[in-house]
Amino acid sequence: MLDLTSWTPEYFCENATSCAEHLSKAEVRATIPLLNCSKLHNLRDNTLVRFRGMIQDMQDPECFLERYEVRRKGGDGGLVRVQDGRYRDVLVMNKDEETVDLRASSNKYGERRSMFVISIPGYNGWAVECEEKLSGGGGGLLSAGVNEVGSPRSVKRPLAEDEDMEVDEAGGVKEHQFKKPLVPAAPSATKGSSGGASTSNGTNGKVLSAEYLLNSPIPDRPSKACLVKLYSNLEESTLNSLVDVVGFLSVDPALDGSTDQMEDEDELSEHQATHPPPSLIPRIHAISVQKLKHVNPLVQEPASPLETSDIWRDIQNLLTQCLFGDRIAAEYLFCHLLSTVYIRNELESLGQFSLNLSNVPAETLPRYTVGLYEILELLLPASHYFPMTLENMNTMQFVPKKDYTTNKLTSGLLQLAPHTHLLLDETRLQAGKLESSGVEAVQNIAHLIKNQKLKYNFQFYQLEFNSDVPILVLSEGKSMLPTNCHTPLLPDPDTIPLIDETLKAGKHFSQPKLAEMRRFLTVQRIRDFDMKTFDPEIIQNDFLRMRKEVDASAEDLHSLLVLARLAGLSRGKVSLDSECWEHAKELEQERKRRVELFAKKKNEP
Repeated sequence: MLDLTSWTPEYFCENATSCAEHLSKAEVRATIPLLNCSKLHNLRDNTLVRFRGMIQDMQDPECFLERYEVRRKGGDGGLVRVQDGRYRDVLVMNKDEETVDLRASSNKYGERRSMFVISIPGYNGWAVECEEKLSGGGGGLLSAGVNEVGSPRSVKRPLAEDEDMEVDEAGGVKEHQFKKPLVPAAPSATKGSSGGASTSNGTNGKVLSAEYLLNSPIPDRPSKACLVKLYSNLEESTLNSLVDVVGFLSVDPALDGSTDQMEDEDELSEHQATHPPPSLIPRIHAISVQKLKHVNPLVQEPASPLETSDIWRDIQNLLTQCLFGDRIAAEYLFCHLLSTVYIRNELESLGQFSLNLSNVPAETLPRYTVGLYEILELLLPASHYFPMTLENMNTMQFVPKKDYTTNKLTSGLLQLAPHTHLLLDETRLQAGKLESSGVEAVQNIAHLIKNQKLKYNFQFYQLEFNSDVPILVLSEGKSMLPTNCHTPLLPDPDTIPLIDETLKAGKHFSQPKLAEMRRFLTVQRIRDFDMKTFDPEIIQNDFLRMRKEVDASAEDLHSLLVLARLAGLSRGKVSLDSECWEHAKELEQERKRRVELFAKKKNEP
């Protein structure tokens, strides 16, 4: 059996091809400790680990000693070995007997890049539990609460200056190996006394807080984080991508910049941000990075076949019950849950299906919107409920913003991983004034909905980055946000007073089939759907008829095609057929009838 615990950075450098072949197998990767679920203090420095998450930020490239000469101290200063410096943060040498010849002609400098990777924002409890069971781990990266930056939990005790050191014959690290940073964090930095997370650090002002360093998009649901160091394919990784990283763990306490002293306070802040405590944010020197299509732990790659083709009926019935018996609205919500951007060009993102469900009965609020979200939370791996109160809209940060003091990209609520469903509860928006920050928040949400792109605030300019965040808006009247599809609810009057009990019953009903429902929603969303087998002449003729009857536009046709695709996926199909097409037309006809009906009621005196 393959023993991954014996792998060292040197072993990987010598056997990179065969190691990469092993790591390409899902069953091999599954045996590697997953940092998302493992207790950090149970893992040793330089051991092989995994981390799954979203790329939140990219740091500037850094130079490091890729290869260097280690010589004997004193005497003839003879060459002991040429040491490989990749996949480590420290130089490897025996302090008492050896030194690194920094002027050696055979030394080679390389460049690597650090990615700030966080665990999936809004990752739901059931998905976390499944991930822990599959990885065989328990607990979290850190135990309950967040460590103070000034009090890191060391993985191993610091070495005393006079402690005996030892190097094996191959130049590998032994238990009492002396370590020195490969590239000094800052030439003027020296160690000082520890400080608290938000307290004074000796003569150097404030220590950056753990919350600031972890930089969670959803403040009340903090993510875990790692600094992932890349040595190859530096340009392939993009912001907001989902990745599964395998690499060598680096948690040497010497990497903590929170206790370093510098004369320039601004320089110190940047130094702390780029050198966080490894007990809080460990480093991983990546040897394999795989992009992920999804984060559902119940669905392995390649996607496993569905156990039953009728599970969609159970989902449809569950959603119908939760939407006051409104089957039409339930079908639109079902389609929304399966939506994803599948083609992207310069002008538009094809496949998105943001949804506004309006006419939520006022007498059920605010309990109903929270209860409906709890049902969706049971079905989706990642989601978040956001009440659009005036205070939230005026005070929260929605888009990432560059902090030039620390050279760090501070996150915002809308910087979410692909397929993280965001439920915006507009029913919570009361009469009052939206401040300029609130108006800007509405504009940023609207831009995300229209384009599935998020504007990052670099203070002096803005940059757009691709996103894929399905947005559901619940409102009493038509939302002020420009969603792709507005569907007014038509509640069954008998269901309104019983909706709390109905939602509780829905949770109970769904329990035996939850795993199948969760798998179905993910598998159908990521699977290929063939739109080309359906006769295009039928679509063309229907479009010409729609233009004559209701003055339909090309945008209406596009929306209908997206709905037909999602309607087919919701029924477990893999290609567009006449049934899907006719059903989509019927749905749209009924939806537009409802919109017109409510528009007339609104205009009545």
